[in-house]
Amino acid sequence: MSLHKIRGDSLDVFALDVGSILLDSLTDLDGARKQRAMLAANIQKAADAGITCLKYNVQMVGITRTGLKPGRGGAQNSGFVYAEYSADEDRKHSYWGVGYPSNQEEGGSASAALCGQKMAREVPPVTEKAGWDAIEFLVEGLVPAADKAGVRLACHPHDPAYPVGGLNGIEHVVGSADGIRRFLALSSSKNHGLNFCQGTVAEMFKEPGKHMIPVIEEFASTGRIFMVHFRNIRGGYLDFQEVFPDEGDVDMYEAVKAYQRGGYAGPLCPDHVPVSEIDEGRERFMSFALGYTRGLLQAAGVR
Repeated sequence: MSLHKIRGDSLDVFALDVGSILLDSLTDLDGARKQRAMLAANIQKAADAGITCLKYNVQMVGITRTGLKPGRGGAQNSGFVYAEYSADEDRKHSYWGVGYPSNQEEGGSASAALCGQKMAREVPPVTEKAGWDAIEFLVEGLVPAADKAGVRLACHPHDPAYPVGGLNGIEHVVGSADGIRRFLALSSSKNHGLNFCQGTVAEMFKEPGKHMIPVIEEFASTGRIFMVHFRNIRGGYLDFQEVFPDEGDVDMYEAVKAYQRGGYAGPLCPDHVPVSEIDEGRERFMSFALGYTRGLLQAAGVR
C-alpha cells in the first residue's frame, strides 16, 4: 500500500490488502511473518497519512456466487444457491480481488492479482481449526500495530456462509453470528472490529427478516462496528439473491433504527446492487441505493 498525506480532505476508511497471508500462514509461516510485518508498517503509514480506519477481508477464496437470477426491471441479481454449485459457475460469477479498491473486477478468476484469493481447488484444505489459526495469526500481528498507530481495523466477515463441513474443503469460520462473536473475542482492543456487511450477515440466517434487527442491535452495541455495508438480500442461508435495498427480506428502515439503538453513528455504504446491460458500471443503481439510504436516514431523524 502506498499512501500520501491527504491535504484538504479526509477519508473515513481505506482498504488494507492482506494478500495471501492467511493461506501462507498455513503453508509458509516464515513468509507469512514477513508479510505481517509489512502490513503492520502499512498501518503506521496509514496513520501518518491521517487515516483512522482500515478495512480488510479474510476471504481465502473469492466471494462465492453461483449465477444470476432475473431481477426487477430486467436487472439480474447475483446469488449463491448451494444446490446449484459448480466450479465453472463459481469461476464465472464469484467476486474476485475484493481486498483492494483498484482491483475489484468481478468474474475475473483468471486475473493475476486476486488479493490473495484463489480458486478453492487450488488451495490446501482449510479445516475449522486451520481457519481460526490463520485468522488468529493475522489478528495477533495487526492489532498491536493498530493500537500503536491509533487506527481501527474493520474486518469483513466471510461471504457467503458455507454449509457445515465447508465447501471444496474450505471452512468459512467467520460465516455465522457465533463466528463473528468469536472473532471479536480474539482481542479486547477497541481497535479490533468489523466492517459489518449487512448483506453478508443476512446470508447467515434462513430467515434474515426475522433475525437481523436484533443481531444488528447486538453488534452495534459492542462499539466494534466501524463501517457498514448497507445492502439487502432475498432468501437466506445457502440460497439467496442480492437485490435492490428496498426489495429484500430485511426491513432497512428498522435496520437503521437498530443501528441507532446500538449507538452506531458511522458510515452506511451501498454495496452489491444488481447488474444490467443498461448500467454496466452500476453507477445508476449505486446512486439509487445511496439516495434510498439517505431517505431512510432522514426518515429516522438523522440530519
